[in-house]
Amino acid sequence: MKAVAVDLAALGDVEPLWDDWLDDAARRFRVDTNALDEQLPNWPQLLERFAEERAPVYFRRDSEVTGTLRRLNTAGVRVGVFTERPEALTRVALSHLGADGRVDLVETGEGARERLLAQLGDDTVVAQTHAELVGLR
Repeated sequence: MKAVAVDLAALGDVEPLWDDWLDDAARRFRVDTNALDEQLPNWPQLLERFAEERAPVYFRRDSEVTGTLRRLNTAGVRVGVFTERPEALTRVALSHLGADGRVDLVETGEGARERLLAQLGDDTVVAQTHAELVGLR
């Protein structure tokens, strides 16, 4: 195995934090969260601050995941992470999950998986779940 593409969800669940931020932004800034770019241009910075403040409540490091990433790195396997969630949230999550120093590439947003696979090349193994990731050998 030369490369693995990991869904961020296999490392940790970012959905509760993302949903809470959307609810908070809609209430606090009175915006339609489907039009953030137009109504709240600095939303990525606001999301990052929100996520950094609350990350310890939402994210717990998983020793199986950490061990798997360490083994992959030691074996020279390129590790990429993909998610449809925003980059700001992804960076905070990777940091708090202990994966940021063990990941070579990160793609976020729509089409992230396809972009990552194009960069990692043919024969890239995809791990979409925790079980698939920790099962890699």
